[in-house]
Amino acid sequence: MASCFVSAIRIVVLLLVVANFFPAQAAEIPTAAPEDVGMSSAKLAKVDEAFEGLVEEKRLAGGTVVIARRGKIVHFKSYGLADIEKQRPMKNDAIMRFYSMSKAITSAAVMILADEGKLDVNDPVSKHIPSLRSLKVTTAGGLVATKRDVTIADLLRHTAGYTYGSSPQSASDSAFKKVDPLDHERTVEQMAGRLGDVPLAFQPGEDWIYGISIDVLGRVIEVASGQKLDRFLKKRIFKPLGMKDTGFFVPEKKHGRFAQLYNSDEKGNLTIGDNEGHRDFTKPRAFLSGGGGLVSTARDYLRFLMMIQQGGTFDGKRVVSEKSVQLMTTSQLPDGVPHIYFGDQQRVGVGFGFGFSVREKMSDWDPTGRVGEYGWGGLASTHYWVSPKDDLIVITLEQTMPYSFMTEFAVKGLIYDAIEEK
Repeated sequence: MASCFVSAIRIVVLLLVVANFFPAQAAEIPTAAPEDVGMSSAKLAKVDEAFEGLVEEKRLAGGTVVIARRGKIVHFKSYGLADIEKQRPMKNDAIMRFYSMSKAITSAAVMILADEGKLDVNDPVSKHIPSLRSLKVTTAGGLVATKRDVTIADLLRHTAGYTYGSSPQSASDSAFKKVDPLDHERTVEQMAGRLGDVPLAFQPGEDWIYGISIDVLGRVIEVASGQKLDRFLKKRIFKPLGMKDTGFFVPEKKHGRFAQLYNSDEKGNLTIGDNEGHRDFTKPRAFLSGGGGLVSTARDYLRFLMMIQQGGTFDGKRVVSEKSVQLMTTSQLPDGVPHIYFGDQQRVGVGFGFGFSVREKMSDWDPTGRVGEYGWGGLASTHYWVSPKDDLIVITLEQTMPYSFMTEFAVKGLIYDAIEEK
């Protein structure tokens, strides 16, 4: 009897050890017929027609659309080719360059550390990166000192004054190009160490401009967590969410699923894109770009967005606090910065939270959108948006340069029109 009891104890211990080394995989997101979640199959078929039309017109090589409502996938289809030269069809598990869709994930990592008290969004960035103390600002009269420190909040919402080297401030751009902060052969630590020589485009918190802020946050994450960025993201986001194909490069065994990059003139002419010029994702690089360095799949990114939509939990696990999700998905722009813009393109009614753009009111910009909608996109014309009041998540993927809203605008109105039950 005693020996049986000891054997049972040993079996329990062994099972616990196995569970520790091989944790249970997160469940797959369930699927449902559109009608089961208040949508129309017939109207969603128009999404297929629209995407297939763009492929037939050779305005893009191929792509994927995934739509989820009320926690269930109602549409997950791929169209066209992932590689024209090899005639390889686009599939739902295609791995793609997500570029700036990386930003929301890195922002979520920052908020995880804020939840744990390892940083505060109101911290000056120099608290974590001393080389970013005593920064300068470019003005018409020359360089001047900042009125206040750049904060982590400034980086999260793009009000720090960091650019991508293309701004109205030529002095800032000149210094940016000289330092070359996005050199893929340097680490984020080395990048941050050189960034103190780049003046800001404006006083922190007084304007909005898109730039390398989230890459700077990659270094903040490393300092605050004591881990390299890739390790922290894998441990705290990718593994808990079961994001099995997301990372900073595509392993050799998965190269057959990696979609080709194309240049499109949106008039029927496609040419192979300059993969190397924008970053070679087929091998590891020193620079872990939290702002644009991730590859992923539609499946993986849907899991991340569903976690956000569910207030920071997924499959029964808490990833980030509900309070942090609220800060990410509502505009945090300072008073005096009414909306975001890109050059002359004024996105009236669109603010920015700690990770996502946020639609606050309707305007001529993207008139098919909905108030409360949050999302963003990536350089290769990938897009996503979440409409909380519709309990809806949409991801549209392709690998096309230059960046275009072509596919999002082609299907967004069709998808909203397919909602028949609120």
